[in-house]
Amino acid sequence: MTTKVTWYGHSAVQVSTEMVSILIDPFFSGNSMAPVTAADVGADVIVVTHGHSDHLGDTVLLARRTGALVVSNFEIVTYLQKQGLEKLHPLHIGGGKSFSWGRVKLTMAMHGSSLPDGGYGGVAAGVLLNLGGTTIYHAGDTGLFYDMKLIGDARIDLAMIPIGDNFTMGPDDAVKAVSLLRPKMVAPMHYNTFDVIEQDPNEWAAAVERETSAKPKVLEPGQTIILE
Repeated sequence: MTTKVTWYGHSAVQVSTEMVSILIDPFFSGNSMAPVTAADVGADVIVVTHGHSDHLGDTVLLARRTGALVVSNFEIVTYLQKQGLEKLHPLHIGGGKSFSWGRVKLTMAMHGSSLPDGGYGGVAAGVLLNLGGTTIYHAGDTGLFYDMKLIGDARIDLAMIPIGDNFTMGPDDAVKAVSLLRPKMVAPMHYNTFDVIEQDPNEWAAAVERETSAKPKVLEPGQTIILE
């Protein structure tokens, strides 16, 4: 099965197969890097790693328009119910759910989470997707943690990890994360959207190539990786 992974800037990622189109952290409105608007994209499923506005993003708008199923932690799902959404599936850290099109599992992430109304957004998460034998890890917002080595046991084909520093791992820790995760391919995210997270992704990619066995891939916003 062919899997297409498109990065829309920041942590907004679309993963598509012949069976499903999944949007992770659909932050378009206010995303200075996004080459499209929320009105330009569709989805069957939306996965939200945590409640911050640059990750929950346009979830409500998109879910209302597309009828997509939204998968997130229990607290975020409860909040989305109050916004009138009905197609929801709650998970929590370490828990997964198999659907007809693949499996979603939430992993730990070292980060906070709050909701647009100031409420508690549960525990921030990363996401492991298994789609027809292809495994993709979206780390969400996180600092470096040693249990990434256990996540790497999933035999990751593509990892999407933050490098922006300040709110998440910076470039040096993100290289260490790649060493622990051991993915076949890795792409950076969560950088250059705001001044405080400006980084040189090509410099980071060169370090990944020197210090790990993973193949780094720096994407331009809107660019797609094809996994066979």
